[in-house]
Amino acid sequence: MLRSPIKHCRHCGTLVVYRIPDDGDTRERAVCPACGTIHYENPLNVVGTIPVMDGKVLLCKRNIEPRRNKWTLPAGFLELGETAAEGAARETDEEAGAQIEMQGLYTIISVPRVGQVHLFYRARLLSTHLAPGPETVEARLFAEHEIPWDEIAFRTVSETLKLYFADSQAQASSPSATPYPVRDFSLG
Repeated sequence: MLRSPIKHCRHCGTLVVYRIPDDGDTRERAVCPACGTIHYENPLNVVGTIPVMDGKVLLCKRNIEPRRNKWTLPAGFLELGETAAEGAARETDEEAGAQIEMQGLYTIISVPRVGQVHLFYRARLLSTHLAPGPETVEARLFAEHEIPWDEIAFRTVSETLKLYFADSQAQASSPSATPYPVRDFSLG
């Protein structure tokens, strides 16, 4: 995991100990010996969209680490107080300045190695007018054959794009095919 272990209780400040709590839990947790608070560490949620117009997908070139100057779908961490879809729409606006119509959830990708879950929604791009924010060097549309596959920032993005284009082709060749099923899988 990339996150540092909890050292002090968020309630009283006492140094925590790692042990299996006495409440029937089966995993070692950060437990405060002073106030008894059990601190749970949960995965972070990354939410984003696959904005599409005329068969082309919107990608953003990152202006921040990790993977600066690599291409990605507009996405970022879910904030408290928003739904996953609201967070995905917000990230699309912040990173690309794109106007979209949200569609269905498309991929749910667990990445246990880094303690994250990535959720990507399909979205219809409503305009080619883009206004990238400070986290983005450039935002533009790519047809499948134009995508800089070797310059994609994250494996979750590459896998989502590959699935999306395969499903788009299947839908085009057989309109009775199940349109864009939700894909739920894990990457090591």
